[in-house]
Order: sequence, then C-alpha cells, then structure tokens
Amino acid sequence: MTVAPDRTPLDRTFFDRPVLEVAPDLLGRTLVRHTPRGPIEVRLTEVEAYAGPVDPGSHAYRGRTERNAVMFGPPGHAYVYFTYGMWHCLNLVCGPEDFASGVLLRAGEVVKGVESARANRPTAKNDHELAKGPARLATALDIDRRLNGTDVCAGGTAPLGVLTGTPAPAARILHGPRTGVAGVGGDGTLHPWRFWIDGDRSVSPYRPHAPRRRGTARR
Repeated sequence: MTVAPDRTPLDRTFFDRPVLEVAPDLLGRTLVRHTPRGPIEVRLTEVEAYAGPVDPGSHAYRGRTERNAVMFGPPGHAYVYFTYGMWHCLNLVCGPEDFASGVLLRAGEVVKGVESARANRPTAKNDHELAKGPARLATALDIDRRLNGTDVCAGGTAPLGVLTGTPAPAARILHGPRTGVAGVGGDGTLHPWRFWIDGDRSVSPYRPHAPRRRGTARR
C-alpha cells in the first residue's frame, strides 16, 4: 500500500540547524508555492549547501550586502537572487541567525499544479524537466525577487512553504561537488555539498566549474 506524503509543515527548528544537516534532509520534502491559480508542489530531489562566512562559494562569504541581507536573518526564510541577467534561484536560509548559511534548491519533481507549471515553463520538453535545475524550478513556480525574505514557516496559504513529505532514504542520497562552483583548490572537490536522490530523473546534470572569461556574468 502506498503511503501518502506527510502534509505537516516543517517548522523553524528544522531549519535552525547546520546547513550540512539541513541540505540532505530536504530531499523528498514537498515545496509548496501558493499562486492565484492554485498551489504548485514540488518534491525536492537535488540541493546544494552554502556555508556563509566559511564558504568562498557563498554569496555571504564577504559579508552582508543589500542583496544577501536575508541570509543573515532568522532561519526558515527564502533568499531569492537574480543571476546572469535573466534567471532567479531559490534558497532556504538555515543555521543560526547572522551566520548566513543556506540551501539552494536545484531540482525537483512537480507533483501538483502541473498545468500551472507547464504554463510557466512552456519550453519544457516533458514534465520531469519542468523543475530540472535551479532556474527552471524557480520559473516553474513563478518565483522571483518579490518573494525574497518570505517566511516559509508561516503556514496557511503563505506564498511559500515546505511540507514534511516523504524524506528520501539515506541509502539513496548521494553527494559530490557543487555545480559550477570552484571552491578551495579550484575544482570544488573540497566542498562536496551537492546532494541528490540517486536515479531520480528530475535531477539536473552536473557541470564542473569553468573559469570565468572576461566580460561574462558572475554567479
């Protein structure tokens, strides 16, 4: 018998932990985006951890700015940033306040509101590609900077929330270098902080870091 995913919202204590505990524990959870057309729900299958002041790959590594201020606030809030002049990405702030760590939501499977997600991502070739990658996930869920700072622990019909879902079994969780992030040593291998569900077709393809050429956008 198939057991339905747990619909209990995750509270702030879930996010008030070290980022390397929260990141893999988000796999299998259900991200909910309430929209005027109804909710869109995504089963999370791939994430990346960013550890603030001790992590050169983090937006918060060099301290607080207007752009990253949400990361220094209480855990359980959304940090949404704009990148490459065209895409938004969604992170969930975790760990103690002022430490500025967070989890980038890289990919997932749309399990509710598929028609709305398709309308938001009309170029998707099939449904398992709707949220396959951080920019695709944000686009499918109609997430942009207007949602920066949203409390994902508010409950009810708040714009964003995370439900308990069905946590991924530890045996199916793999980890490795973050996509496109060099990290210490140049190849990212000292920060194997990308976590994903093994064999899930919604997981995005890994791309190693490529040195930025002059005139190209920075992540």
